[in-house]
Amino acid sequence: MPTKRTVLLFDVDNTLLDNDRVTADLQRHLENEVGHERQKCYWEIFERLRTELGYADYLGALQRYRLEYPRDPHLLTVSRFLANYPFANRLLPNSLDVLDLSRTWGPTVILSDGDVVFQPLKIERSGIGDVVDWNVLIYVHKEHELDDVEARYPADHYIVVDDKLRILSALKDYWHERVTTVFPKQGHYAFDQQMLATYPPADVAIDRIGDLLKFDLATLVAAAAPQG
Repeated sequence: MPTKRTVLLFDVDNTLLDNDRVTADLQRHLENEVGHERQKCYWEIFERLRTELGYADYLGALQRYRLEYPRDPHLLTVSRFLANYPFANRLLPNSLDVLDLSRTWGPTVILSDGDVVFQPLKIERSGIGDVVDWNVLIYVHKEHELDDVEARYPADHYIVVDDKLRILSALKDYWHERVTTVFPKQGHYAFDQQMLATYPPADVAIDRIGDLLKFDLATLVAAAAPQG
């Protein structure tokens, strides 16, 4: 069995929590509250802001939407919808069980991108934060902050679980054989053909987050060994 310190890093959206369903629920709510055209306007603002910031900012997009429709009385209902959303109902099956198992292997940390209001709220309301004792890091671009991650959670080996091959590839380039990259094939990014063709495969690919319950730490650490 591995005897060196291993730190496990978990993404949130479409890794532990079904963020695609959250987005679909918000889309339906907007359709009902503000109508089709203004719902489209919100998502156009959202995509522009995501391109500008590099992460999804639902509340920030709502603020910009307000600039275009300052007298829309439905804004408060949309804000309430986001603030009170039952994120615990959108946890992917066995995700909390996986975090519980992970904590028996080593320090377990949430490593996420996102804004400073909605993303922490999502982590709190889903129960994820409590399970990992609020070992939570949220950056604008987490792949650019790995020196900070390493300073806060030093380890001989890292295991990173993320639904984006782009992120996994960046972490592999930084930590090389010191990291095992785990790719749960969940959510729309996991099936993006351009992304799949652009980035090398992860060290470990699983169909769903719950599949990690079938692994042990030694197997995951060994998966990062250089080939040949």
